[in-house]
Amino acid sequence: MNLPHRKRKPRLPRVALVSVFCLFACAAIIYSLVGLSPPPPPPALTTNAFPIIPPTLRYGIAVDTVSQRIDTIREGQTLSDILLAQGLDNQQTFDAANVFNALLDVRDLRAGRTYTIIDDADTEGPDFLAYQPSIYEYVRLDLKGGKHSERTQLPVKTEIALAAGKIESSLWNAMTGAGLSYALTDRMEDALQWSIDFYHVQPDDAFQLVYEKKLVEGEDAAPGMVKAARYSTRGDDIYAFWYCSPDSTYQGYFGLNGEPMKSAFLKSPVRFSRMSSAFNPRRFHPVQKRVKPHLGTDYAASRGTPILVTADGIIIERGRRGGNGNFVKVRHSKQFTTQYLHMQKFKSGQSVGTRVRQGETIGYVGSTGLATGPHVCYRFWKDGRQIDHTKLRFPPTKNMPDTLLPSFETLRDAYLVELNKVGQPTRDTNEQIEEGKKLQATLTAK
Repeated sequence: MNLPHRKRKPRLPRVALVSVFCLFACAAIIYSLVGLSPPPPPPALTTNAFPIIPPTLRYGIAVDTVSQRIDTIREGQTLSDILLAQGLDNQQTFDAANVFNALLDVRDLRAGRTYTIIDDADTEGPDFLAYQPSIYEYVRLDLKGGKHSERTQLPVKTEIALAAGKIESSLWNAMTGAGLSYALTDRMEDALQWSIDFYHVQPDDAFQLVYEKKLVEGEDAAPGMVKAARYSTRGDDIYAFWYCSPDSTYQGYFGLNGEPMKSAFLKSPVRFSRMSSAFNPRRFHPVQKRVKPHLGTDYAASRGTPILVTADGIIIERGRRGGNGNFVKVRHSKQFTTQYLHMQKFKSGQSVGTRVRQGETIGYVGSTGLATGPHVCYRFWKDGRQIDHTKLRFPPTKNMPDTLLPSFETLRDAYLVELNKVGQPTRDTNEQIEEGKKLQATLTAK
């Protein structure tokens, strides 16, 4: 039986099928790659082609596009006087003065200081008044009555700096001669006040310091604390290193071998002074014109200089009496008592029975009583008898625990490297360290 003939469907050649499949596969791969790939970055702008100049910011304003006029506050001039001179009417002046006073007491506007008027040429009249009560902050007053008045603390940048000097006549001349400030002198005294009598410095004495340098908008502010100090005198070196234990239990200045620098008494009750009259049992009295024992030590200083209590204690007398003038007497222990005479005035908030701490202000230098000029007469009693405190020697204080010595010594050695960048010790430092260890071992054995 003959079956009918079926017509076959035309077929693509095998080579064509393979080609079509490859085209589809390639297209899928390319599509997926394009879809997953990030877009190309925008064209970069080079600083050579388009230099970018950051604006100069001052008082929170880009001052490159405005004018600034600096003026000085005159004696007797008020804020209202200054505002009226800028073209503000009475009501505007009243409102602006109230805004300013809410930010800063107008009494802090001091004669001799400067203020800045900022004026944008695109607006009518001046726009802002800026005033800096200190290097650390400014007040910006919106003269248009807007909401752009503010008081702002400026950021303080701290750097570690080095300083050194040699004594030729006085410590203060050495500091200023090296381009250093009185404030840094004060910080150095903080570190060494228990070991150095700064009123008896000698020519050829020398010092090296590692200290914190404070900067505000690139300008030097008051220096921070001294981190390490070395003072060379009479062929010996005295060191002080600031150290704080991890738990803050031990904090303060320590010597080369970890011994605390703080001692029972400060060398003097005033800073930035000079000894004007020493302890003398046969001194000729400059006022009474006769030989009279001077059982104290006089330190001449500017009127109003703070008088510091030289050790922890309790005020047992405070008042005015005869030639003593205004005075304070402090008992430190059963053995020791000190007295401070000729004060201009007392520190407020204190009275008999007040407990005071070493270095705390108890009064201010004056010339009350029998005094030819502003000074403080410092008197010192030991076991009820007045003595010359400059000849008093106290036993060494106890070192920090041995467990803290490794961390202290690591810090000390780092500071020694910095100190040696601005000067070398009079004696070999390693030799002094070994001497200190032997001394401590001897004291411990006893």
